[in-house]
Amino acid sequence: MPVVTAPPDASALRAVLGHVPTAVSVVTAATPDGPIGVTVGSFTSVSLDPPLVVFYCGLRSASAAAIVRAGAFCVNVLSARQHAVCAGFAARDGDRFACCTWHPAANGAPRLDGAVAWVECAVEENFPAGDHLAVVGRVTLLDAAGGAPLVFHRGRLTGLAPARDVPTQRFHWWDA
Repeated sequence: MPVVTAPPDASALRAVLGHVPTAVSVVTAATPDGPIGVTVGSFTSVSLDPPLVVFYCGLRSASAAAIVRAGAFCVNVLSARQHAVCAGFAARDGDRFACCTWHPAANGAPRLDGAVAWVECAVEENFPAGDHLAVVGRVTLLDAAGGAPLVFHRGRLTGLAPARDVPTQRFHWWDA
């Protein structure tokens, strides 16, 4: 086993961790200045009881700060056909909402049409996590339309393909 003498540099970390696929989501909020949204590749569940999720944005992200100030947000899990929506909300300038249609979720945050799932949350807490801001949300409402999600893997947007020759079964690894 190799002896590690120094932490890996950012390019090595990106190259290796890029092998872990992540669903692409757009986090939105309603603010006094209008709707805001940002593409994120780091969104996951935290707890079932209480129902908590977390997303991460760059520590200096104006969008993340505005979402925290709004106090509520909606995570829109993009479908495999929403490449343009991903790009639109990842852009630094312009009207991010021009790339899609949406309507207000129950908490007022924009819910994007065509998303495979959406999770409405109240901001529970936020804290720096290295060069990112972690925003923890308490789930207030959620639903799914179904379909295949857009996935980021090894530096590219892609989709999912079902495993072949594998018996279908449900995994309950979290109960182990």
